[in-house]
Amino acid sequence: MKKNFLALGVTTALFLTACGTETAEEEAVVDESKETVETELIKVASHVPPMTDIVEIAGEVIEEGYEVELVEVSDNVNYNDALLHGDVDANFAQHEPYMEMFNEERDGNLVALQTMYNAIVGYYSPIYETLDEIENGVEVAVPSDGSNLARALMVLEQNDLIGLDPAVTPYEAGIEDISENPHEFEFTEIDLLNLTAAYEDGVPLVFNYPTYIDKIDLTPADALFLEKDPDYTFAIQLITREDIKDSYKIKALHEAFTSDEVYDFLDELAEKGHLEPAFEK
Repeated sequence: MKKNFLALGVTTALFLTACGTETAEEEAVVDESKETVETELIKVASHVPPMTDIVEIAGEVIEEGYEVELVEVSDNVNYNDALLHGDVDANFAQHEPYMEMFNEERDGNLVALQTMYNAIVGYYSPIYETLDEIENGVEVAVPSDGSNLARALMVLEQNDLIGLDPAVTPYEAGIEDISENPHEFEFTEIDLLNLTAAYEDGVPLVFNYPTYIDKIDLTPADALFLEKDPDYTFAIQLITREDIKDSYKIKALHEAFTSDEVYDFLDELAEKGHLEPAFEK
């Protein structure tokens, strides 16, 4: 009997040991699986604040399983080229008319996902303090790219300084579409990123965005006159490609961009007069 009892004890001990080993091995497998789970990377191209700030906020609040990488570019061309060629998954740096112009020129498949905010643009002057002071024949600095040039001309028309050909779609208008120029303005087309330098050089009237004019400590409150566009035609948008717009990662990115955290950030900037949020919470 003692032998049988001893054998039973040994068997039980071996069984418990085996069970313990199996549990440890299972835990090791679980731990190892946790370590090997990888988040899906979403690359978003942008180039200046507050757009880059918004990308980073979205990255902080995006749902588990995804990671947002900000890809900073140096100009208004690279972010669309990078998206078109698949180097990034989205970009956040432009309005829809600019995107449409790019698609036409490059046979692109970029699509606008979400209006985010409307930058409060206008004309700044190192010379004049009121509209009534504007003299005839002065130089006016406007953006050289088509869609922003059209926007700049629309602002002049909204403030009764020029007239545009009614047969032309407003956001496609160019200098040649000016039908009335009572002040005989002399237009100089300048790259968007160099308009602030034009102001510093003393050009009497300069179109600009708050992002760029902020570099010389000016805000929309310092503008001679501002845009009047309740429809947010030129609101900054989150942009992606047609072939991935319905993917899970882009849906997660869209949700992060329209989060409470991003809206609160935009709302703070709105209080400073730089922009207006273009979506509701």
